[in-house]
Amino acid sequence: MSDLDPNAIITLSFSWKEDARIQMMRRYFRKMRGNRRTTPLVAPPPLDVFLSWLGAFLGISLIGFLALSYNVPLLVAPLGASAVLIYGAPDAPLSQPRNLLLGHTLSASIGVLTYFFFGFTWWSAALGTSLAMLLMMLTKTTHPPGGATALFAIMSKAQFTYILVPVFTGALMLLIIALLINNLSPNRSYPRYWL
Repeated sequence: MSDLDPNAIITLSFSWKEDARIQMMRRYFRKMRGNRRTTPLVAPPPLDVFLSWLGAFLGISLIGFLALSYNVPLLVAPLGASAVLIYGAPDAPLSQPRNLLLGHTLSASIGVLTYFFFGFTWWSAALGTSLAMLLMMLTKTTHPPGGATALFAIMSKAQFTYILVPVFTGALMLLIIALLINNLSPNRSYPRYWL
């Protein structure tokens, strides 16, 4: 017979499992430290900064002017976030026309359908936003403001018209201004791709 105490074996087994869990948690939390930056932060050329400002100003101005002039609800907050992306970071994959138009339109559709079937609750807001993100990822049309588009649809109890006006129409107006303004810079070519 062995001199080992069965209780000691059980204790060793539990302590080994605890050590493995502790190591796993340490690795998990170490990821949150991030890494050192390997490239310096670079400011865009002054002309590009000015054109970014001008594009955002003109794009949101156009939407706001039409909304107030014709009493049509065109101005929604997610379009402000889109303006930052398509004018401030026009080279980013998430700023391309496909992502802008389809990301918003698909997200608006998900938001309206979520509200239609489930109403406005804490969980329907979470469901609509997460489903919009899922659909954008699956269709390769991720546009971060799209999550806000879906959430806003649920919170504002939007009807099906919300998909076309203000969302699609507003995104299309921003795109037209982006095509005109972003290409004024010799440093930019917008879009990088359409599809």
